[in-house]
Amino acid sequence: MLKIWGRVNSVNVKKAMWCVGELALPHERIDAGMQFGVNRTPEYLKMNPTGLVPTIDDDGFTLWESHTIVRYLCARHSPGKLCPQDLRARADAERWMDWAFSFQNAMRNVFWGLIRTPPEKRDPKAIEEGTKKSHELAAMLDKVLADKPYVAGQSFTMGDIPIGCEVQRYMRVPIERPALPNLQAWFERLRQRPAFVQHVDLPLT
Repeated sequence: MLKIWGRVNSVNVKKAMWCVGELALPHERIDAGMQFGVNRTPEYLKMNPTGLVPTIDDDGFTLWESHTIVRYLCARHSPGKLCPQDLRARADAERWMDWAFSFQNAMRNVFWGLIRTPPEKRDPKAIEEGTKKSHELAAMLDKVLADKPYVAGQSFTMGDIPIGCEVQRYMRVPIERPALPNLQAWFERLRQRPAFVQHVDLPLT
């Protein structure tokens, strides 16, 4: 059975878990990281020398890096659907998977500052700068989604998973957001997916 190490409130673990949910894969998730520890033990570091989460064990094959995990699981269990078979279509999906890290970098100070930092210890300038950059990236994505329902075209693919997790944080942190109708419509489409609701669209902690 597929094993997944990671805590449910990690955005990177959410990517793997959403993928697993979409694929309806039997699995066991083990809490790891932050308050749960585990990820600094010799046993874990043997599997994943970075000490980060998530890590998976798929019948003896261990893998880390959340976007790589999503690619692997989709290629193995959903070729031609979540993982497009056409090379250019697959590259298009993977482009958005890689770009999601740009959004994650922009949102880091916003999320950590407003959700995981006590008010008296927050860095207002870092939060403001991160918010501004996040708005710029969200506006770019809004334009891309003007003529297609999903980031890589007409169908939901693995390309939507990483960026969907990042945008969920953007949509849920307590900030004012500009009107971005295409992004909002895409986000609402994601919210119609049971696996997204179960594993991603959770209260931020």
